[in-house]
Amino acid sequence: MNLSKSWAELPIKRILGVILYCCFPLVSAHANSLPSWNQSSTKQAIINFVERTTNPDSSDFVPVPERVAVFDNDGTLWSEQPLYFQAFYILDQIKALAPEHPEWKEEEPFASALKRDFSTLMNFGHEELIKLVTATNGNVSADQFQESVRNWLKTAKHPTTGKSYTSMVYQPMLELLEYLRSHEYKTFIVSGGGIDFIRVFSENCYGIPPEQVVGSSNRASYQIIDGRPTIIKDSVLSFYNDGPGKPAGIHQHIGRRPVMAFGNSDGDFQMLEWTTAGTGPRLGVLLNHTDHKREWAYDRNSTIGQLSRGLDEAAAHGWFIIDMASDWAVIHPEDE
Repeated sequence: MNLSKSWAELPIKRILGVILYCCFPLVSAHANSLPSWNQSSTKQAIINFVERTTNPDSSDFVPVPERVAVFDNDGTLWSEQPLYFQAFYILDQIKALAPEHPEWKEEEPFASALKRDFSTLMNFGHEELIKLVTATNGNVSADQFQESVRNWLKTAKHPTTGKSYTSMVYQPMLELLEYLRSHEYKTFIVSGGGIDFIRVFSENCYGIPPEQVVGSSNRASYQIIDGRPTIIKDSVLSFYNDGPGKPAGIHQHIGRRPVMAFGNSDGDFQMLEWTTAGTGPRLGVLLNHTDHKREWAYDRNSTIGQLSRGLDEAAAHGWFIIDMASDWAVIHPEDE
């Protein structure tokens, strides 16, 4: 900070900023910004990065319009074991629709879905899994689909914890989202999950409005049905937002390279890689699930949220890794 410049030459907003920065340094960063985070090098790296990029006197200052932070959803903002939560929605919908499709008792992948045979389901390829998605997400109006998801979230319980799915969000990440927004960062979800599914709950759960959600999507069309203008979700997958699809999705939906990117699996690798390859200050962070007592411990050998390449190459890219077991004092909000 250059204080040799005459005060008379500075605009009043800059003078106030200097006074606040000098008299109250690090107050927002260190007081109660991230109370559910234990002290760690990763927490400090995040706070330091935010301080540098939002201090107008720092060489790393990032103008407000460029402050974009992107977050994966499954396994980064809420839990994802033993299946992605959207998969449980799909399984429940398959069960509800089964009386209309008696052939599903013998036809895969529907037969395994009805039996809740998770091991077989996880061995199916992309084509079979898409059949499950399109059978439940396609050929309905956007309003009908949203209402279906909304009603499901009100009553559905996780098969292992017995908790509602929306209560299994990560308290430390909720704090981080709010902390970033308090420093004028715009927060986005960039997920391999369905964009219409996540948009139902993203604002209430995370404070992220639906227009700031990027996800996989079915083709949609505009139709007049019974005299009413209607958006219909087709059964055809139009965009798969995972792996290399994530940078492309960010480009198409956001139009800016993010300054910060947070993920938890190798499906987020390209998103972090593209983010941190930009010029100027950049931050990449991976969440490693290491807490088998309070959540689940998994990374390299998991069929859900596999994290292997990210662990191997994080240091070379300068990415930080959150160790869930040691870095987080609390996992879910109701654990407080």
